Amino acid sequence: MHELTDKILSGNRRAIAKAITLIESSRSDHQNSAQELLTDLLPHSGNSMRLGLTGIPGVGKSTFIEAFGKFLTAQNMKVAVLAIDPSSKITGGSILGDKTRMEELARDANAFIRPTPSKGTLGGIARYTREAMIVLEAAGYDLIIIETVGVGQSEVAVADLVDMFLLLLSPGGGDELQGIKRGIMELADLVFINKADGDFKAAAQIAASDVKNALHLVKPKSENWTVDTLEISALKNQGIQDVWQKVLEFKMTMIESGEFNARRNQQSIDSIWFDISDLLIANIKSKNEADISILEQKVGKNELTSRQAAERLIDKLLKN
Repeated sequence: MHELTDKILSGNRRAIAKAITLIESSRSDHQNSAQELLTDLLPHSGNSMRLGLTGIPGVGKSTFIEAFGKFLTAQNMKVAVLAIDPSSKITGGSILGDKTRMEELARDANAFIRPTPSKGTLGGIARYTREAMIVLEAAGYDLIIIETVGVGQSEVAVADLVDMFLLLLSPGGGDELQGIKRGIMELADLVFINKADGDFKAAAQIAASDVKNALHLVKPKSENWTVDTLEISALKNQGIQDVWQKVLEFKMTMIESGEFNARRNQQSIDSIWFDISDLLIANIKSKNEADISILEQKVGKNELTSRQAAERLIDKLLKN
């Protein structure tokens, strides 16, 4: 692990990929090695800017990330992308095809793209993504972008991992806003309308106006920051620099107010409870298979409530 640590600190891409694979493994020996590795890397982490990005499918998230990433790597910055990939609850598999959607950025020496399987749970997102970020920060990446699959529950988990959360919309106006949960709007630190070019430019302006009006009805996430709305075209490389300026402005404002470090400290504390939940569930399942089978049958026959079954399992675990 110490040899792997040295390679990661030197920016070795193969070592970074190997470390993240180790983190995502469910084998207990791999998990022990991963924790040893992360302990070595922790003192070298924490210096990146962490961005979360969400938006409905087809809004242009991958196009934006590629344009944004290339803009930053052209300035000799190192950019990493962790794309949350939904895992099938039936097979446990995932698509993991993000490199094919960002071909140019994937070939950039200053960029690293890694699809991350959610393993079917929000806890999986929180744990694997958080630990992967530690590896990437130790490897010297200046910016880490976490792309989610769409607008849903996973956004809440990702928002609790990042410094700034971005919401990407297309020129859909009021109709699209109706399809966006109020909670997602409350998570956003910056909203921008993509595809604001050509025939869609006027529609993008209307959408931006609708978003600004909607934001007035949302409780501010921070008393130190007012959420802004931008119009961009990732395909035409328009407005990309404006997004970066807003990111820098946000970071400076949060640092000066003390909220930047306060958020990160709270995220670290919250991560303890994510891990406790994960470990408890894994422990219960591995050591109580017979009892679980009996309780599942009773719940299925309406002889017990699910809450009663859960309490019995937890009581047994705690007694042991």
